[in-house]
Amino acid sequence: MWAVYALLSALFAAATSILAKLGMQQINSNLATALRTVVVLIMAWAIVLFTGKQAEISHITAKSWIFLILSGVATGLSWMFYYKALQMGDASKVVPIDKFSVVISMVLAFLILKEKMDWKSLLGGGLITAGTFVLIL
Repeated sequence: MWAVYALLSALFAAATSILAKLGMQQINSNLATALRTVVVLIMAWAIVLFTGKQAEISHITAKSWIFLILSGVATGLSWMFYYKALQMGDASKVVPIDKFSVVISMVLAFLILKEKMDWKSLLGGGLITAGTFVLIL
């Protein structure tokens, strides 16, 4: 089931890029990011409230809070830089370069989370890296 969610994530991420490019043609990229973030915040809390999971907040450990906050900061910075790049460049070039984050995530998962790397992961990461450098040149 995780693969279905991952594919849906990819589909909506693709839609996000195109919709963002169309939506911020006449506005500052930081303002566009802030507006998008408000919508994401409302949607996320609506889902939490709809599913009745808000009571679980009291069960979150200090360690989880720290890492979730750091993840939020990283997400915010990622979105700010992404929207600026998207505003300045072609979506067909910016989006694939942004997706180099897949390779960076794979390396970090190996180094920090101690996940195993197999030949398929190495090959896939290598192909993504090659494709990214082709687009940069």
